[in-house]
Amino acid sequence: LCNCSSVGSAGVAECNHTTGQCRCLAGYVGLRCESCAHGFYLEQGTQRCQPCACSPTGSSSAQCDLSGKCQCKVGVTGLKCDRCSDGYYRFNETTCEPCQCNNHSQTCNSSTGTCLHCQENTEGNHCELCKEGFYHSAHPARACQRCPCSIVASTGTCHIQPGETVPRCDRCRTGYTGLNCNQCDKGYYNSDSICVRCRCNGNVDPARSPSVCQPESGECIGCLYHTAGFHCERCEEGYTRDLEGTNCTRKEATLGPEPREFTTSAPNATPATSFPTAVLNTTLSPTTLQTLFPISSSDNSTSAFADVSWTQFNIIILTVIIIVVVLLMGFVGAVYMYREYQNRKLNAPFWTIELKEDNISFSSYHDSIPNADVSGLLEDDGNEVAPNGQLTLTTPMHNYKA
Repeated sequence: LCNCSSVGSAGVAECNHTTGQCRCLAGYVGLRCESCAHGFYLEQGTQRCQPCACSPTGSSSAQCDLSGKCQCKVGVTGLKCDRCSDGYYRFNETTCEPCQCNNHSQTCNSSTGTCLHCQENTEGNHCELCKEGFYHSAHPARACQRCPCSIVASTGTCHIQPGETVPRCDRCRTGYTGLNCNQCDKGYYNSDSICVRCRCNGNVDPARSPSVCQPESGECIGCLYHTAGFHCERCEEGYTRDLEGTNCTRKEATLGPEPREFTTSAPNATPATSFPTAVLNTTLSPTTLQTLFPISSSDNSTSAFADVSWTQFNIIILTVIIIVVVLLMGFVGAVYMYREYQNRKLNAPFWTIELKEDNISFSSYHDSIPNADVSGLLEDDGNEVAPNGQLTLTTPMHNYKA
């Protein structure tokens, strides 16, 4: 009997009468067509031989395993070795080419070779560029480091010029300057780490004062047009705003309002030392002012009295009044002290002596000396006892007997 395979042969009874070789179908080999031919594999489900269909370019052999997977070349993958594996691209007649991603990516587009998923802050077709806000550093080699540029003071991007090792920001925003845009430009000052324009009310010339104001505080430098103040907001001493309120002009020399009357009264005194109230009426005429503040007739450019402001004039008048009041009070005090001295002389102390049977008592009175010292009235050497029992008081002037 031929005993040919019912699956792999053309018929179970069709074989060579001499050798017994069955007539096999495509993909089958063997005497009875029971095995798969080279380039075919036995499919597990159907038990039929299926072609491997390996890519002649990507596979190293036409034979595949029992699962139908072909043996692929390096950089080639797939069941039939018909596409590039990760890290390779451009499937051609030879093989797949490795991706050129500068070691910043493991994958690229299999057709164009464009790198995918660039790492370490890189970008570009081959991960050759740094992302925005980063720059190529020399340590480690060509690594992308973040730019030391604030997005508030600059665009946030930077670069390293040839021959330099420190990056510089590409473009600073208005008001900032420096390699890293961390300094305030001319005409600006630092206010809580933010550069703010100097506020000098247009009274500073940048040509004369390039900084315009202090970089730390913002105080204006070199106020012009007779202005002064932190922001050059007020006029200098002796100047005032004009009617439009824009320019500072010199004050005109004026004597002020109508003459004032100053009255100074001394404090109330006792009836014996009362004085009439002192009244000081001050009215300065132009002739008197000319006498107090002489002006040279030959000086036609500036008047000496014009430089004396109304406030200074008032201070001078007030000082004169205070001096007069002090003198009056001193005079009143002197008179009062003199009257007290006279009264003390009139009220001299006097003594009384009271004689009793065996005792002698003394009493004294003085309106201003309440505790009188009587120890010196009777002295041992000036007192005697008469033979008749009388006490004799002897003083340098008089002798008293009792």
